[in-house]
Amino acid sequence: MGRLDGKVAIVSGAARGMGEVEARLFAEEGASVVLGDVLDDRGAEVAAGIGAAARFVHLDVREPDQWAAAVATAEEAFGPVTVLVNNAGILRFSPLLETPPEQFREVFEINQLGTLLGMQAVVPSMTRAGGGSIVNISSTNGLAGYPATISYTATKRAVRGMTRTAAMELGPIGIRVTADHHGG
Repeated sequence: MGRLDGKVAIVSGAARGMGEVEARLFAEEGASVVLGDVLDDRGAEVAAGIGAAARFVHLDVREPDQWAAAVATAEEAFGPVTVLVNNAGILRFSPLLETPPEQFREVFEINQLGTLLGMQAVVPSMTRAGGGSIVNISSTNGLAGYPATISYTATKRAVRGMTRTAAMELGPIGIRVTADHHGG
């Protein structure tokens, strides 16, 4: 038996990097996993490599309807969602005075708005499941800040705050919300 037997997870940004590793580990531990990403070919390849316990969906985390489709896919294939890993994120390097508004908006929409929309999308499914766990991927940037990462640092700091608020609101209904502050 794996530590995650019977769990149904959605991992955003799962076509490569940390998200791919997370999705593979979840499946190895017994979870069924829906991998979401905008990299369709790579995401489908990863899901196929995982096998019957995985499905891939196109997921632009900025789009509420795509989150709804990811949840629907999970429920149809495996049952109610019990785990969400809000992993999708981007980093754009530029000093404060050289950061164009368009870049800041793009980073905000993917890193921060995407995290909000993911949490909103899974709560009804987790409620039907009797509870669940949401893991929001933040960064040590959100704790300290680093030069030339103004957009990224701002969004990761916001994810930290959103996580605390969501934990207070969702904890009483059986949904644990945590943040992982990885080094980068």
